[in-house]
This record gives sequence, C-alpha cells and structure tokens, in this order.
Amino acid sequence: MSADKEKDLIRPYGDRKDDGVIQLSFVLPVPCSEKAKEAAATVAKKLGLSHVLVSAMEKAGESYSFFVVYGRTHMQLDYNAIEVPEVVHRKHGFDELNEAIRRDLGRRIVVIGACIGTDSHTTGIDAIMNMKGFAGDYGLERYPMFRAINLGSQVEPEKLVGRAKEEAADAVLVSKVVTQREVHKEDARALIDAARQQGIFEKTIFLFGGPRVDHKTALELGFDAGFGPGTKPSDVANYIYYRLLEREGRPPPPQKTAHGTQDATVPATGEKLGETL
Repeated sequence: MSADKEKDLIRPYGDRKDDGVIQLSFVLPVPCSEKAKEAAATVAKKLGLSHVLVSAMEKAGESYSFFVVYGRTHMQLDYNAIEVPEVVHRKHGFDELNEAIRRDLGRRIVVIGACIGTDSHTTGIDAIMNMKGFAGDYGLERYPMFRAINLGSQVEPEKLVGRAKEEAADAVLVSKVVTQREVHKEDARALIDAARQQGIFEKTIFLFGGPRVDHKTALELGFDAGFGPGTKPSDVANYIYYRLLEREGRPPPPQKTAHGTQDATVPATGEKLGETL
C-alpha cells in the first residue's frame, strides 16, 4: 500500500491516535456475577476485539445485567471512500424566500404534515409546521407563501395520502419519533405504497423526518429527502421551493444579494428510489 493511501486510513481513537480502542455497552439476560462479567468479555472477543476490559457491570432488572466494555479493533477504513447523500440547496431568509416563491411560482405552496401510525409524538412535526417554529426559526404556518396543514399525531398513512390528494398538496411531511423494531420504516413504506395506489406519488414531494432518520434512509424508502435532528423549518421550506422548481424543469434564477447577483443553481439531491428502478 502506498504512503499516500495509508494517510487516508483511520482507526478509532481511545488514548492515542490509531490505537483502535472502542467502547461498547449492552445488556445480557443474566444476573450480575463474575460469570456474567466473563460472558460480557466473551461477547466483545467474539466481535473481534482484543485487550478487552469490562469496566462496569450493573443490575438492569431481575436477571438482567448492563455492561460497559472496552476493547481494541484492528479495523481500518478509508474515510475518503465513504459516500453519504446529503440534502443540498441554497438557503434564503424568511422574507427573501417568500418573495422568491411569489415571483417564481406565483402561488402559495401547499404542505400537509403528520406523525403517522400509532406514534403520538408531535414534537418534530410541530417544530416544522407550527407558527412559532424551532430555535428562533419561523414554522411554515408563518410563511405567507405557504399553506401549512398539520394533521397532528396518530394519522394512518392512507388518511394522510387521501388528505394530500384532496388538498392537491405540493409536499407531504412525515414525522416518526418511535423507531422500535423499525416501525418508522414500516409506516413510511406504507405511506409511499398508498401514494402510489392513489396516484399522487409522481407529482408530490415526500419528506421524511425524525430522530433516527437521515437523507440516505429516506431515499431508500422512496422519499425525496430526509431530515434528522436539528432541522429547522427554513431548511424544509427552502428545499421544497427548489424541489418544485426542479420538478418543473425551471432552474432557479440568479438571486439578488447584498453583494450583487449570485448564481442560485442547486446541485442534484438524488431521485426517489421508485424513479430509479
């Protein structure tokens, strides 16, 4: 291996660079004991770790034990070879985006959102949709050029799709907080299936958000984009605006800035999974 190639390889960092030390935590269905501690060490060794140290063992319930284990891995990876799809677009301020929508689309953008399935957590969808927004960033209800419809929680995928069809929505926002047994993916697939069946999949923008959601996962499930923790309403609003222009085959015009005119061409954000099959 060349010296240049070796420079691209990285390993986990513990006490010093490239020592390969990692920390694991897990539960075993056995009561705390020296035998249980050895079982935890064996788990780490079977995962390929050396220099294993069980640093903590605590009772996690009747006949259950929680462990914190350190070990050393010999694995290396080429960081530069890792590719992750990202949502990429220009970012406009509140007034600037409203003016751009008015000028380029000539109408209000209709967005409908909900937390689907049995999930009753509305924190995420409310942060994006509600007028007050999140972290000082106005929600979609505050935008004059958006018509934001928030259906709240525990909405069945078929009902959300039906309402989106009824409202001729430009975009559908789906939020999932509960992720046990990957129920968020199951519900997301059900929504995309319903959209195909009701004939709105090709003409509607579908966005997926939640604490365990990223852009790659959303694309794999058939959505246009995925938004994870820390997403602000303006991120979603700007994405929808540019995605609508892209779908209409209209490149965004140059935008006026404090330093003159700036090219507003947006890099491709990837296609829906269904469009690439």
